[in-house]
Amino acid sequence: MSWLRPVPGGVELRLKVVPGASRSAVAGVLGDRLKLRIAAPPEGGKANRAVEELLAELTGCVCTVTTGHGSPQKTLFVAAGSQAAVRQAVTA
Repeated sequence: MSWLRPVPGGVELRLKVVPGASRSAVAGVLGDRLKLRIAAPPEGGKANRAVEELLAELTGCVCTVTTGHGSPQKTLFVAAGSQAAVRQAVTA
């Protein structure tokens, strides 16, 4: 899975984020990224915060967007998450 990889201290996710959706949800895998639909608009960091909140809720871990703050392609760090647990949480 090229969209998920272990890194020191947690797991890194490669995301494709589509803001302005009717509701926030994981939409599946799109190429080498996990696709998320986010209800928040792409203004003032609202979509980035919504991504962090959605994945924190799903994984039970602290999540932080590390790259791609102004882009639909983002990298997210999941603190202290195991690769298997994160994969199961976001694909269930």
